[in-house]
Amino acid sequence: MQVVVGVSFKKAGKVYYFDPSDFELRYDDKVIVETSRGIELGEVVINPKEVSEEEIIQPLKKVIRKATTKDLEQLEINQQKELEAYDICLEKIAKHGLPMKLVDVEYTFDNNKVIFYFTAEGRVDFRELVKDLASVFRTRIELRQIGVRDEAKMIGGLGPCGLQLCCKTFLREFEPISIKMAKTQELSLNPAKISGICGRLMCCLRYECDTYEDDITEDDEIILTDDDDFILLDDEDIAKKHFRRNNGNDS
Repeated sequence: MQVVVGVSFKKAGKVYYFDPSDFELRYDDKVIVETSRGIELGEVVINPKEVSEEEIIQPLKKVIRKATTKDLEQLEINQQKELEAYDICLEKIAKHGLPMKLVDVEYTFDNNKVIFYFTAEGRVDFRELVKDLASVFRTRIELRQIGVRDEAKMIGGLGPCGLQLCCKTFLREFEPISIKMAKTQELSLNPAKISGICGRLMCCLRYECDTYEDDITEDDEIILTDDDDFILLDDEDIAKKHFRRNNGNDS
């Protein structure tokens, strides 16, 4: 077993394990770590815990230090530089007439690289754009094409439910969603009603799908309620309840 701490670099971002070393870390602490992209500032989202070796992607890197006031100030400077880089990149894209949509810009904490995220319908030859940006920023430039779901996660917005997008607030990784999930839950198959602002099937279709997929067996007891719902009580686990709308079917 190995003691690790979970660190994320963006809100609702993917969690990476690091060796906490001798630091006393807890949730919400800001830390400086070494990643494949260089030195980064992240946030502790999982308190130190023991995990098996199979759950760790080797080599397990150590936390360098807790973030200092100077580190946090550098983060704010980087965020301001990202806004300026965004405007500059928009101008360069227009200059080169490239069929691409700039979504976001990210500076690595140590300023060794600037990453530009964009969407496009097909492949884009941005070699000249990279040269142009490198001459302006005098550092390593990376242009990364992303999908529409990643674009929605980066930008954020309100879903059909009126709440902030799940992917922006708490979903750390996307899971496969299929039209079968909507059929299983007897939802409308109108694309406008089951699609998110990204144009893909809504992530929340998965949340209750497992409940609807559970089969009712002959040993289950069905209790009708006044509002035409029914409660399924499983003999094997009386505490496990499944609520479904009764559409005149017995199953």
